[in-house]
Amino acid sequence: MTAVPDQRSTAASPAVVGQAADEDLRALFGQSIAVFAALAGPTHVVEAANPAFFATIGEERARTGVAIAELLPELADQGFIALLDGVYRTGEPYTGRDARVVLGTGPQVREAFFDFTYEPRRDPAGKVTGIRVIGVETTQVKQAQRLMAEHRALVEQIARQAPLSEVLEGMARSIEDLAPREVFVSVLLADPDGRHLRHGAAPSLPDFYNQAIDGIATGEGVGSCGTAAHRREAVIVTDIATDPFWDDFRELAGRAGVAACWSTPILARDGSLLGTFAMYHRTPRVPQDTDLALARIFTGTAALAIERHRIEQAKAAADARARAAHDELSRAVRAERGLRAEAEQRAAAAAELTARMRAAAAAQAATPRPGQCQLGGSPGCTEPAEIKIADSWGDSAWGCPSHVEEAILNVRSVFIANEELGGLAAYLHR
Repeated sequence: MTAVPDQRSTAASPAVVGQAADEDLRALFGQSIAVFAALAGPTHVVEAANPAFFATIGEERARTGVAIAELLPELADQGFIALLDGVYRTGEPYTGRDARVVLGTGPQVREAFFDFTYEPRRDPAGKVTGIRVIGVETTQVKQAQRLMAEHRALVEQIARQAPLSEVLEGMARSIEDLAPREVFVSVLLADPDGRHLRHGAAPSLPDFYNQAIDGIATGEGVGSCGTAAHRREAVIVTDIATDPFWDDFRELAGRAGVAACWSTPILARDGSLLGTFAMYHRTPRVPQDTDLALARIFTGTAALAIERHRIEQAKAAADARARAAHDELSRAVRAERGLRAEAEQRAAAAAELTARMRAAAAAQAATPRPGQCQLGGSPGCTEPAEIKIADSWGDSAWGCPSHVEEAILNVRSVFIANEELGGLAAYLHR
């Protein structure tokens, strides 16, 4: 006869089933990027958690047997402890989507986003004994969405030809908002010759600092930005207090409250220098992958904005030169027309004057020569009249050589006339 197994000996008790379920969940989430924690009792003591949970809250706080409010005191004012209390009290699970949580305090504080579920844990009698926390951090997705939105807005600004200062300042503020830790962004613009850097945007750095570095030279050892511009490659200074690149600017950086500076050159498509993009920090710091990704994305955006601005500037300058050339040509045409009209007027006046002179000379030819000089003025002159002179208006007189010379030197348009045709007429027909 075949033995029939005793079903009672193989069936697990509810308590065993519950423990097995918890163990299964721990195994499932052991190496997962999803966070998992098993909380016990009304104070939500951390009974177990996977590595992702401890990595999220900080490895320095990785311990069990502690109430969640004690382990993560910053959660108290964010509503999460109250949610746990509600699930424990009602036995109803709770699901949150894209929930914002601030983790850590002081320099270690960071903003994170999670999709999470609070599920009640029950004993064999169905009584709630704790809560399972299962969540997936969506911070990177959230930041990517914000990044794309900010980036799209900046590109739209560039497309509609917004002022460069407006685009760069908006970009700086976007990065400062998107960065996981406090950062100050600065953009410097290269002179056309690439030898100096000018202030572009730095909305969160002190004015005295921006003014002091406005116009710094590009060169080896000239801070982070001057060196990055000179080398055409990123320069990461993690501690300004000890880095030789900052010897000439260390006191200035101390007054501005910055202790680290990572600078990336902004290059045009042809490799020419457009400027530098820098990220400053209050404490010495090594860049993370997210920092470097932000720098790469927005350095490219800054290059697009600066190149577009330079193209518009060049176009405006070319238009201005074209307008100036057109205006100059118009002035030259008007001047040429004026000169032509003036020449025609002078030719007509000269013809009229020639006719008058000829008439005057003909009239004088019939006039007998006086005996004495007529040019002596009121005192008179007794010298014989030897030379006849005339002017452009047809007047003429006879005089002695000395008075004729004096008249020619002092009276406008006076010339020596002959008795037949007068002055120039005789000269032209000599």
